[in-house]
Amino acid sequence: MLFACNFNRVRSPMAEALLKKLAGNRIFVDSCGLRQEAGEDSDGPDPFTREVMAEIGLDVSGHTPKTFDELDDDSFDLIVSLTPEAQHRAVELTRGRAAEIEYWPTFDPTLTEGSREARLAAYREVRDSLARRIAERFGSDGAG
Repeated sequence: MLFACNFNRVRSPMAEALLKKLAGNRIFVDSCGLRQEAGEDSDGPDPFTREVMAEIGLDVSGHTPKTFDELDDDSFDLIVSLTPEAQHRAVELTRGRAAEIEYWPTFDPTLTEGSREARLAAYREVRDSLARRIAERFGSDGAG
């Protein structure tokens, strides 16, 4: 199971951590992005991502963003893309393979402007939206 977005710093690491919490080790879960983000704070999850995930008891601080090209294994049965760009890449990756692809359009909370609390609220909404979608898709036991 692979979650994919643009930079693997916000949405896909959230989804990865949420499904791992739900499914434990019953499902191999990974995440990736299309490209690496440049900058001094681009070596791990976005700081707001770390904060809103910690609020629900999930530590994503050890997550290392990676691209499709940096995956250890690309033989996933299911790829969930969270952005249109990642959807196109998932289709390319699975050409000629028996893999399911789902597209879950997910708002990019990094686009939110305003106060710290307004920005955190946007991240929480994305986190909670992904949690609902994962619970619907994979059931309360993560078996899907």
